[in-house]
Amino acid sequence: MIGKTTAACLQAGLVYGFAGQVDGIVERMDAELGGGSEVVATGGLAELISPHARTIRRVDPFLTLDGLRLVWARNNEPLGTDRV
Repeated sequence: MIGKTTAACLQAGLVYGFAGQVDGIVERMDAELGGGSEVVATGGLAELISPHARTIRRVDPFLTLDGLRLVWARNNEPLGTDRV
């Protein structure tokens, strides 16, 4: 975890800092909501951060894009189509 160069120290600080932020936020939310959260990491750095965060259970790098595709599809259905 402790880097030997300035660049390595900055990289470690970013990775472990973000992982710690995720864990801290999820733990506070679980305390307020009674636990049971399933944390899905998404985005370009999800696979880098997730091994260092205790609370991330799954990585889906395309979750946001999949959601946008569903929104687009729903908004472009022909009129009169049942919406689920």
